[in-house]
Amino acid sequence: MLKTILFQLHWLLGISAGLVLTVMGATGAAWSFQDELLRLLNPDTLTVKVQPQGVLPPAELVHRAEAAQGARVSMLWVEPQSDRAARIFFSPEAGAHRGQLRYADPYTGELKGEVVGQGFFDLMLRLHRFLAMGETGRQVTAASTLALVFFCLSGLYLRWPRQTLNWRAWLTFDWRKRGRAFNWDLHAVVGTWCLLFYLLMALTGLTWSYEWYRDGVRQLLSDARSEPNAREQVQSRRRMTRDLPPSAPQPVNYEVIWSELQRLAGPTLSTYNLRLPADGHGPVSVRLLRSDAAHPRAFDLINFAPASGKVLHEERYADKSFNEQLLQSFYALHVGNYFGLTGRILLTAASALMPLFFITGWLLYLDRRRKQRQARTARANVSEGGQGADAWLIGFASQSGLAEQLAWHSAAQLQAAGLAVQVRALGDLGEDDLRRARRALFVISTFGDGEAPDNARAFERKVLGQASSLAHLDYALLALGDRQYAHFCGFARRVQAWLSERGARCTFSPVEVDNADPAALQQWQAGLAQLTGTAPAAAWQPAHYEHWTLTARTLLNPGSQGKPVYLLSLQAQHAAQWQAGDLVDILPRNAPAQVQRLLTALSLRGDQPVQCDGLAQTAEQAFAARQLPSNLSQLIGLHAQAAVDALAPLGTRQYSIASIASDGVLELIVRQERRDDGSLGLGSGWLTEHLPLGASVALRLRRNSGFHLPAAAAPLILIGSGTGLAGLRSLLRANIVAGETRNWLLFGERNRAHDYFCADELEKSLADGTLTRLDLAFSRDRAEKIYVQDVLLQQGQRLRDWLDQGACLYVCGSLQGMAVGVDAALQALLGEEAMQRLIETGRYRRDVY
Repeated sequence: MLKTILFQLHWLLGISAGLVLTVMGATGAAWSFQDELLRLLNPDTLTVKVQPQGVLPPAELVHRAEAAQGARVSMLWVEPQSDRAARIFFSPEAGAHRGQLRYADPYTGELKGEVVGQGFFDLMLRLHRFLAMGETGRQVTAASTLALVFFCLSGLYLRWPRQTLNWRAWLTFDWRKRGRAFNWDLHAVVGTWCLLFYLLMALTGLTWSYEWYRDGVRQLLSDARSEPNAREQVQSRRRMTRDLPPSAPQPVNYEVIWSELQRLAGPTLSTYNLRLPADGHGPVSVRLLRSDAAHPRAFDLINFAPASGKVLHEERYADKSFNEQLLQSFYALHVGNYFGLTGRILLTAASALMPLFFITGWLLYLDRRRKQRQARTARANVSEGGQGADAWLIGFASQSGLAEQLAWHSAAQLQAAGLAVQVRALGDLGEDDLRRARRALFVISTFGDGEAPDNARAFERKVLGQASSLAHLDYALLALGDRQYAHFCGFARRVQAWLSERGARCTFSPVEVDNADPAALQQWQAGLAQLTGTAPAAAWQPAHYEHWTLTARTLLNPGSQGKPVYLLSLQAQHAAQWQAGDLVDILPRNAPAQVQRLLTALSLRGDQPVQCDGLAQTAEQAFAARQLPSNLSQLIGLHAQAAVDALAPLGTRQYSIASIASDGVLELIVRQERRDDGSLGLGSGWLTEHLPLGASVALRLRRNSGFHLPAAAAPLILIGSGTGLAGLRSLLRANIVAGETRNWLLFGERNRAHDYFCADELEKSLADGTLTRLDLAFSRDRAEKIYVQDVLLQQGQRLRDWLDQGACLYVCGSLQGMAVGVDAALQALLGEEAMQRLIETGRYRRDVY
């Protein structure tokens, strides 16, 4: 909550006070080196020839200047040991704050001509302090300076990295980034670079903004033995003035004052600033700087009685305590010369960078507003149908997209019978939705070994297990699973048990489907037909397999210690369309040598004609598509057709698509698996070795909506290992084509030298800026193994920053090991609640196997 409030205040003040700070920063930087720049522009005016006899005494210098100008001198700035012209200020005219400034040769008293650029720097100073608006401007700059303190502290809190001691997390950013990610890095990282400088400038600058602040600082730093504040100094001077005779203005005894200055400072006198009382009454104030001074503002202060030249008060900088020296050095701290030339350069650079934060802050704000508008537009375009009490509620839980497709098929069958429907993801349903519904269908897949799909985790966490009565609800349930897992249809069974416990009535027995078994799906269709009272619709036919030609097969990891990995290119006979993140189902075939061994063992000819799935084929073709048993005893003596009928068909193998439709070719990344006996895996062996180039493979496209790109453009964080690169590669390409270059890939494998898949392609994307960041984890390249989840933990703050900017997380690869490890790392970095929000909002998506 605190972070949200600070963030809102940070950007709200940033887009308002930020403009004033931009002006203050730019003008402060321009004014910082005014003396050096003016001397560069006016070498003849501001540089004088050093005379061996030394500078004129103040009396002579004032006399010559007043005679030449025809006005009374009010202040002198003289550097007796340098070639710099003296600065002479004359008494102001009535109502003016300060009189005219003229430069003079301190060795001859000659007044110099006009100085080019002086007016510009005077304007810069007025803008910096008052916005050239007088008292009103001073109030605005004062408030903006307070805001700068808030920006520094709140910005530090908002970007505080989890790895506090990792300097890279604080101070480095990637120049190759583009768009919002680059703007964020500029804003946050450069802000960290400048943070101490801005705090220093703000905390010292406030002493000229607010009297309460100035008094508070003096009370904090002043010693008890010293004058507590400036007000008491003024009162002391007024008392001295009252002690002087109330007569005509006192003449100034310059000779005695000059003699005292030389006595007190001697050859160490570097600069003196002599100020005369404005009304001719009061002490003459002199600030002198010694050549061995700690910094250019470490002045000694001496007050003289004007007529006698008697020393009334003396303060030596070197005699003061450290606190008192700090009080006197606020201006030196503010401009940086307290730390010498290096300090001036650093603070000037920080001031000059002030506009950067206003610009990047506005860009980030506008980008956030644009995305909010897109989200509102997207919501406005969604039209809900079937909201009445008689509408059928159809809830689906899908990991790979099959359950969602079947849910829409079911909705179409009900609508064809004239029934109103509304289709919702299970994660979007709450108790109120179930209480309002009277009739419902649930199409639920189980992920992994009994887990809920990602888009149903919210339902399992918030709804499943609640004690609400659902006695009014009639429902039917279609459960999708894989019998290879011990907890077949585990999540669907938990949902069904909970519905029964709450009193909901199951209209017909739940239908469990193993690997999209067509017979089970027809049973579900028949059940729906009974519910609607209409004749059964035509059976849902599985997606039609088409023949795709293998046009290329490239080994991606030659010399690897691991199993070979291939990039396969497949060409369709007709134009085909798919989305990034989609899958393919491949119908593999048995290896020709294995089929030949079967034919030989059964004494069958391979060219014998048989019927297989309603098609006329040869025995060799038919056996290539059947599950071959290890024990042939039950097949011996059977003729070819009977042997084919006795064997079950081969199951499909599913792979992530590694390309996008606009590439013109469908690409897969497949690892060649081997069984314990050394034989190749069925699907991988067929695709990587047994299928000849130029031959065809039966393939169907499978929509995988749970792994598609977000509806609105967003940064992507892509995490995977091994062949999981396939799904991430298609998402990366699609996001780049969509114009989004804020993409971050975290990829892991064994050895960089051999297992860096698609290295040239990824490095090229990194170089041209379409891939913002690439983090690699090669587990066998170091004594202590490192995996993508370890890299993710190292990049915790960057991950949070990207997620704060609206990034979506995609994980593709092996469920065991990588995906589980990544999930654990994300929970450690973000917390369980934040993880659930990402899942429920569709910003954390997985395609794991």
